[in-house]
Amino acid sequence: MAAGPERQNGIDKRRLILDAAITVFARQGFHRCRVSDVADEAGVAYGLVYHYFDSKEEILDTLFTERWQVMLDAIEAIDAQEVSARDKLYMVASFIIDSYSHEPALMKVIIVEVTRAANSFGRAHLEMIDRAYGMIAGIVEKAQADGSFKSDISPQFAAMCFYGAIEQLLSAWIFDLMPQTEDEFERAKSLVVETICAGLEAAPEVAASTA
Repeated sequence: MAAGPERQNGIDKRRLILDAAITVFARQGFHRCRVSDVADEAGVAYGLVYHYFDSKEEILDTLFTERWQVMLDAIEAIDAQEVSARDKLYMVASFIIDSYSHEPALMKVIIVEVTRAANSFGRAHLEMIDRAYGMIAGIVEKAQADGSFKSDISPQFAAMCFYGAIEQLLSAWIFDLMPQTEDEFERAKSLVVETICAGLEAAPEVAASTA
């Protein structure tokens, strides 16, 4: 049986197009590129892109949805572990920062072209974005219930601060405002968590009295 358009010569053409789009969107910016630019980067015929995607908007939607779902699944798995809230937040921060260090172009596309595009792609994916905030808020809320986090700070506000700190870090790396080394990535994980948790954690005597 002849290979279909999905896989020819062992190559997943749909994946090839998505990977090419990451490169093109990160290099040129989503609004400045054309579908033909993605086809050229992938080394495929212009029409083949439209076999898999109706538009470059659908390509961007797919890139975001795939990666964001991976993060949501990771947060869910982290939250299921029997560890402290601080450790959970560290693992979430580590996952996001590691994602950037391994796939900087993809993370640039997601941050610059989706989550910051409040009037277009960001709004279209608001429900999915909000799920991530809600999961972090849930971690904070449970820590407040057991007394390890202060109860006078809104879990939703804490979640926004947590994500905001990480997004600003990623933005600094994206725009080459901070060094991008393995040591800096590792240091950033601890600094984010320390900064957020220092404001959330209850004094030892308060935590002990609620145990």
